[in-house]
Amino acid sequence: MSLAVRVIPCLDVDAGRVVKGINFKELRDAGDPVELARTYDAEGADELTFLDISASHEGRATTLEIVSATAEQVFIPLTVGGGIRSVEDVDRMLRAGADKIAVNTAALDRPDLIAEIADRFGNQVLVLSVDARRCVGEARTDSGFEVTTHGGRRSAGVDAIAWAARAAELGAGEILLNAMDADGTTDGFDLELIRAVRAEVTIPVIASGGAGAPEHFAPAVDAGADAVLAATVFHFGTLRIGEVKDALAAAGMPVR
Repeated sequence: MSLAVRVIPCLDVDAGRVVKGINFKELRDAGDPVELARTYDAEGADELTFLDISASHEGRATTLEIVSATAEQVFIPLTVGGGIRSVEDVDRMLRAGADKIAVNTAALDRPDLIAEIADRFGNQVLVLSVDARRCVGEARTDSGFEVTTHGGRRSAGVDAIAWAARAAELGAGEILLNAMDADGTTDGFDLELIRAVRAEVTIPVIASGGAGAPEHFAPAVDAGADAVLAATVFHFGTLRIGEVKDALAAAGMPVR
């Protein structure tokens, strides 16, 4: 029996509120994070992911408060990301009630951070968030996919597939694979991207970006995802957690 496929709602938090846009632009308010978290827990979400997208100092203090408030309300694993730059940042978030920490830009800037976090806290707490897109313009990588930063607006000049593989070697416990081309489009997950990463890593891959209908989730798992993550469709009631699990189960996939 393979492990159950995890269904994970993602809360993009800006100044204490959940927001969502398309391709990380045109953000609109989607509600109170603690309320949404409580709802998703009740609906059967397997985990929750919080991404603080206003990673200023003020944002960080707000996030710690929200993480604490959420951790008191829900009993499923909570992953927190956004502005995590050091082992000390990780320690603070874990003390506030997070179960796992997602790192992105700081790990690109200094890959040793991955090993430092894994050595201190264990690789099960470390999720590497990769914002990947197909290469555009003059940029070229071996895989045809590149890592972006700043919400997909800037190329990091790094091959996304090679970066995922390197992070796994350095001690990342999971890869949160954000398909920037698909983000917010609701046209389905980027299956080619998922397959490319799955071919290079053995750690769990969380597929993110593009979910729009119940039938979009099973193909992502077939392509190699161990978990599926969505935001907009859950926040605005387009889809319910239960519908996604029913669709996965109907496709013969184990769900909790």
